[in-house]
Amino acid sequence: MTGRLFIFGLGYCGIAIAKLARAAGWRVAGTCRTGEKAAELTEQGFEAHLFDGITSLPAQAFGKATHVLCTIAPGTTGDPALKTSAHVLREARWLGYLSTTGVYGDHGGGWVDEETPARPAQPRSIERLATERAWQAMGMEAGSAVDIFRLPGIYGPGRSAIDQVKAGTARRIDKPGQVFSRIHVADIAGTVLRALGQARAGAIYNVADDLPAPTGEVVAFACELLGKPVPPAVPWDEAAPTMSAMARSFYAENRRVRNDKIKKELGVALRYPTYKEGLRAIAS
Repeated sequence: MTGRLFIFGLGYCGIAIAKLARAAGWRVAGTCRTGEKAAELTEQGFEAHLFDGITSLPAQAFGKATHVLCTIAPGTTGDPALKTSAHVLREARWLGYLSTTGVYGDHGGGWVDEETPARPAQPRSIERLATERAWQAMGMEAGSAVDIFRLPGIYGPGRSAIDQVKAGTARRIDKPGQVFSRIHVADIAGTVLRALGQARAGAIYNVADDLPAPTGEVVAFACELLGKPVPPAVPWDEAAPTMSAMARSFYAENRRVRNDKIKKELGVALRYPTYKEGLRAIAS
């Protein structure tokens, strides 16, 4: 099944999804924030529309989209796509939203799955959960299927431990027991594409790889791949004061994210099951 996919936010994840969908036969359009980005996307063959998050897009921009995906982070005033384009979204038969596994809150390193109650503590995760529910409400009103994709740490070409080691900015922060789940951008795109092609009622999906791991291990492996010396581990108490508030907030929560549902319900086979395969591909 294919149709017209409209993506709010042709950024890092959005463009990866757009490219994969187009290769699979979908007609794809989407939004960006600057004229420079629009020109770049147009050069790549995509239909790009400027969107400031405040002004409604003209109805013709959507081109009777059958599927609409939002990758844009909400602000304190809510989701810009829902605020400006609800009248058009009601016409789509499928709605998708990229959210965060941060909605689960802290679990002391324990495992979470889609049945785990959402109890976000960070303001940005509270906003994400509210936005998830707003998209689900829109789907109920419109009679559309709604898929929510909860993402952990996203990495890929240009945004990985390989790039940090090359730039000399990689740090091995030692906070005992701390792990992070992560996902390669290509596997986000692959999962969304699987969801697009199936007729279902809609669901919540964790999109994570198979191996949660401490950041220090990931950095050490990247150094090994590049033949670079492994930076010394910096104790958390020493590192924390030098980190931004945003960076510290990530270390305030600790959980492992299960991904069984995308495999069982969507038939997803991860291209990069762990950070090791992902970093090898980036380093090669």
